[in-house]
Amino acid sequence: MSSDSPITLDSMRRDVARILHEDPDEVPLDESLIEFGLDSIRAMALAARWREAGAEVEFSEMAQKPELGYWWELVQQALARRGA
Repeated sequence: MSSDSPITLDSMRRDVARILHEDPDEVPLDESLIEFGLDSIRAMALAARWREAGAEVEFSEMAQKPELGYWWELVQQALARRGA
């Protein structure tokens, strides 16, 4: 994802799916991604990717609840603070 592309729930789902080698449709919103094989290194990579795209999210925030729906809320909050 480039910094020119807006972050959407769908783009985040694709990012998670890509890093887990899953189909995006298989990535749940409200289940622990740890159960799908996500580890802290990959979660940090996702956080870095989304920061590069303009959402100042931190791994420590994401680790509190490793669910895509929660991460989307964090990204939306970060983008709102930024004024995007």
